Amino acid sequence: MSETSGARASGVGLIRRRRRRWVRGIGIGTGVLVLAALGVGWAVYVKLDGNITPDSAAAAELARYESERPTSLVKDAQNILLIGSDSRAGDGNRRYGRDSGTERSDTTILLHLSAGRRSATAVSLPRDLMVDIPSCRRPGGSRTEPMFAMFNYAFEMGGSACSIRTVEKLTGVRIDHHMVVDFQGFKKVVDAVGGVEVCLKKPINDKDAKLRLPAGRVELDGEQALGYVRARKTLGNGSDTDRMDRQQRFLGALVNKVKSNDVLLNPVRLYPVLDAATSSLTTDPELASLRGLYELVRGVRDIPTERVQFLTVPRESYVYNANRDQLVEPEAERLFERLRTDTPVEVSQKGRAEASGEKADSSPRASSPAPTFRGNTAAQDTCG
Repeated sequence: MSETSGARASGVGLIRRRRRRWVRGIGIGTGVLVLAALGVGWAVYVKLDGNITPDSAAAAELARYESERPTSLVKDAQNILLIGSDSRAGDGNRRYGRDSGTERSDTTILLHLSAGRRSATAVSLPRDLMVDIPSCRRPGGSRTEPMFAMFNYAFEMGGSACSIRTVEKLTGVRIDHHMVVDFQGFKKVVDAVGGVEVCLKKPINDKDAKLRLPAGRVELDGEQALGYVRARKTLGNGSDTDRMDRQQRFLGALVNKVKSNDVLLNPVRLYPVLDAATSSLTTDPELASLRGLYELVRGVRDIPTERVQFLTVPRESYVYNANRDQLVEPEAERLFERLRTDTPVEVSQKGRAEASGEKADSSPRASSPAPTFRGNTAAQDTCG
């Protein structure tokens, strides 16, 4: 072999060795990046998963009374009790009032998800509704006596398990899951989605709620949103029914904001929402994990906003106390029956119940025309 050929072969070999080292380096670097990404992903998962508090005490109490609880009538339909706690315990909550050592259900919503996830119906239950509350276990271990009292006493005396048993007794609807969120959790979610737009017919200057807002379209941050949905004395007619209507319109706007911004499909946008939601969330053990919540969200993310409905259970002033509520019958039972049998519910802003008359129901399960209840959908413009 000539000297020139030998030099050429040596150069080619050197280039090949360098190329192998370069490829090997790229492979190692890529592997490091993948491992780092997996590590970050796992760390994020562990953090979010650890945010959620499992309500094991409620699960044990409900298991004790399993034989008394309603049976689910429709496979794959789900009913979730959403409880907004007015507890002043925890970071940042004491600013909303004195911590008395007790907490009540400031807001309670029965959320029905239809089989096949064709629709979602959220029914507000007034905190002043007079109901039969069963004997419940107190946090210290003692038990209460059964009583006829305001609905929010159930949560105060026996926590989420007592609220669930009270709702099941009232409605005959089996509660599959429950979630409890406090003031801070609500605020964080609103801030995480970048605020929520509402429409105000007139300016608000509410010292108690610390709200000063102009009329028209206004984007509320978390603090403002909390004051807006909780205010009772100076907004509207001062009734709890008016407050629940306002809460429903706000929740509809929140759902619309989340879906319009593709939050559920964008990891960068979804993470802060999940972090906010889970950090102040207590759920039944089955939902107390990211996997449990993901399965729930995956089933509802494709529901059209016009089929996400909000309404208040038909109610009127309690006959013995105008400051309390009672159910309007037979409208309330007709609503509960439709939830139990997963039959479609229609809502309208025109009246309390059956405001726009009878509507035909195309569901094969329906045995009678669908009544229309007073409410709104997430698709409706709050300025409309």
